[in-house]
Amino acid sequence: MSALEPSDARLADLPSEGVGEGGILGREHRALSFGIITVVLLIAFEATAVGTAMPVAARELDGVSLYAFAFSAYFTTSLFGMVVAGQWADRRGPLGALAVGMSGFAAGLLLSGTALNMWTFIAGRAVQGLGGGLVIVALYVVIGRAYPARLQPTIMAAFAAGWVVPSVVGPLVAGTVTEQLGWRWVFIGIPALVVFPLALALPATRRMASGPADPSAPPEPFERRRIGLALAISVGAGLMQYAGQELRWLSLLPFAAGAALLGPAVTGRRALLPHGTWRAARGLPAVVLLRGLAAGSFIAAESFVPLMLVTQRGLSPTMAGLSLAVGGGTWALGSYVQARPRMEAHRERLMMVGMVLVALAIVAAPSVLFEAVPVWVVGVAWGVGCFGMGMVIASTSVLLLKLSAPHEAGANSAALQISDGLSNVLLLAAGGAGFAALGGGAVAAAPHPGAFAVVFLPMGVVAGVGAFVAGRVRGA
Repeated sequence: MSALEPSDARLADLPSEGVGEGGILGREHRALSFGIITVVLLIAFEATAVGTAMPVAARELDGVSLYAFAFSAYFTTSLFGMVVAGQWADRRGPLGALAVGMSGFAAGLLLSGTALNMWTFIAGRAVQGLGGGLVIVALYVVIGRAYPARLQPTIMAAFAAGWVVPSVVGPLVAGTVTEQLGWRWVFIGIPALVVFPLALALPATRRMASGPADPSAPPEPFERRRIGLALAISVGAGLMQYAGQELRWLSLLPFAAGAALLGPAVTGRRALLPHGTWRAARGLPAVVLLRGLAAGSFIAAESFVPLMLVTQRGLSPTMAGLSLAVGGGTWALGSYVQARPRMEAHRERLMMVGMVLVALAIVAAPSVLFEAVPVWVVGVAWGVGCFGMGMVIASTSVLLLKLSAPHEAGANSAALQISDGLSNVLLLAAGGAGFAALGGGAVAAAPHPGAFAVVFLPMGVVAGVGAFVAGRVRGA
């Protein structure tokens, strides 16, 4: 047993609730909990703020046709960062990946904020995604090492709660800054906030979760094969995204090349995802697949909501962003529900219900393309969908840690995030291609309403498939 790990006797004396003495805010975990929740707060603020500013940035940089690419570039490079972080954390601890990731996250924001054209803006999003991939896996490993199993659902719920204030404040602040100072200040201003979470999280992580999982074991070298597969999956996803945006016959070449790179990385015998993921094999493979279906369908749809409200209903960036604000609170509520101890026996059913709610929300959102439908319908629908996502996302995280041995937590967390990120990239590519094919890239005039419908409706079907997969997350 590592000196950093609490003994079984001490754990037996702790109360069962997660936020009291001995819980995530008890003396032992208080500093770490505040530190990593602050990191989540920053990521949440960035996500809500950037989403609000993105329609204006894309128009000013003459890049509406590349709108989906600006989102998927983040997820594409994050795939590589996730695999690197998984090995880095398993072998040397999560501290280094967390520090480097937050630094890269800030650097990417600065690059996007100073971009003079859309491709430079996208490059900044790619750098940001690399840092984000390192951070998210490092946080999962920190939770797996520093918190006992009974506290893990609570800290996951706290992560979800960390999105509430940014979801409300983020769009308002970003919209006001965009309208008064310009969209660039949304990106340039956020890096200044990185210092505070680093100052809280890094010392606590060093104290409670640093070093290899088994300090007595000889250090293992990085697996070059997995790093190579991670690079292949990132390049392949990027090529397929590029092909989907170009919509020319010659685009079939990068599409084929991307598919050839992705295939062995995600479906081969030594793939980065658990064997049986694509057929939803019971247990860990189904958990990993469900994470991808949930995140990919929801993010691909949500990315187009502000643009739809700005171009089709004439809302300001601030109001378009605020239409999604209620989702932060309902997401946290859904995560809170799954964290209740009495819900553990019903986790599979909660996840099925959650995916049905997500599907209904995605399908209902484009109803505002009809002028007779009030705009607030989007806010209500997204609140319902976020409640479902709160139950599903937190539950997949809890089940993954439960099904992972300590020395596999980093690799399996990376697999979960790869499924998440890859699904985001592929579904954003598909949605972006459909959007562009139906005239969504027009700058002078508002995109055709059908361009938005072809994004939302297929994503609702994908979420519906996730409800089936949720029935297979328990082991055989």
